Order: sequence, then structure tokens, then C-alpha cells
Amino acid sequence: MEDRLTELTVRDLVERLATRDPAPGGGSAAALAGAMGAALVRMVVELTTAPTDPAKAGNELTEIGAAAATWQSELLTLAELDANAYHAVVKARRLPRGTEREIRARDVQVAAAIREATRAPLATIRAARAVLELAERLAPIGSRHAISDVGVGGMLAMTSARGAALNVRINLPYLEDPELSAEATAILESLPPELDLRAAAIDSLVAERMA
Repeated sequence: MEDRLTELTVRDLVERLATRDPAPGGGSAAALAGAMGAALVRMVVELTTAPTDPAKAGNELTEIGAAAATWQSELLTLAELDANAYHAVVKARRLPRGTEREIRARDVQVAAAIREATRAPLATIRAARAVLELAERLAPIGSRHAISDVGVGGMLAMTSARGAALNVRINLPYLEDPELSAEATAILESLPPELDLRAAAIDSLVAERMA
């Protein structure tokens, strides 16, 4: 890749996504959505200068803000890793297949590249789930003036997790790692109900505080 995604302007990043080059693609976009969700959580923490119960909420806000900063950084890194992983898959699949030795070498490289292309979105799912949990914790104590931003942050985190799950799912048929395949399958099965519950909780809290 010519430039790191995190060093592009927003306009250039969006234009890069729109090109024929499939990387960065949906996996990177999902990770970036999660990073923006984490950033909004941090913003609301910063804006909450007078929590409803300072004695109780002060430490909670500090913890939420610190965790959100960590996950924001992690998700930005994952956006880069996802794009690089896909490029590695493409490069491996273009290796020569003229001899038996070349075929075996290519198969090894493709399998390794697909493992990494699966691990990146799996990590994005974990990070996005954590951001969604932070948004749920913040919703009752964050500033009412920025409560809509908590809602948007939660939506972005949920989109991040769902988008990353699609990228895991598309790799599963080609994944030659039984342990990783079993882990990914278990995460994909448990993810939708968890996301639905957390999203519903955040929506309810945000609506209540906006009323």
C-alpha cells in the first residue's frame, strides 16, 4: 500500500475505498467505524463535566475514557492490518503453480494469508464489542447534552462488529486451521443476540435521557 490509511485525509480515505482495489475494503471500513465509535465515547466522557452522581460516576467516566482510547487505537491499527492481510492473500494466490513444488509452496502461503485475513476481523469484533459495552456503560451517566453521540457511538460499534463478522464468514470456507475455524464459528453464532441486546439497551437509555 502506498500510504497508511490512518495518514490519509477523510476525503482521500473515502476515495480509496471507492477504487477498484479491494483493499482497503469492508474489513478496514468496519474497523474504522469502530474507531469512530470509540472516539465519540471519549468525546462524551470529556463533555461530562458534571455527572449526575459525581462520587459514583467520576471513576467510571475515567475508566470508560481510558478504555475507549485504547480501543480506538487498536481499531485504527486493525484497519491497517485488515488491508495488509487481504493484500497478502492476493499476493499468495498469484504465486506460480507450474510445478508440484510451486503448488505446495503456494498452498502454504495462501493458507497462512487466509489465517491472518481471518484473525484481523476477529480482533475487530472483539474490539467493537468492547466499545459497544463502553457506550452502554456511558449512556446512563454521560452528559444529556451529548447523549445522542453516545447513541451514534454505539451504532458505529455495532456496525463495526457486524461488518467484521461478514469478513470472518467469507473466509471460513477457505480456512485450513480447525482451531481458528471453531473459534470463529462460535463467535459468529453468539454475536448477533449479544449485539441485539446491547443495542436495544443503549437505544432505550438514550431515548429515556432524551425525553
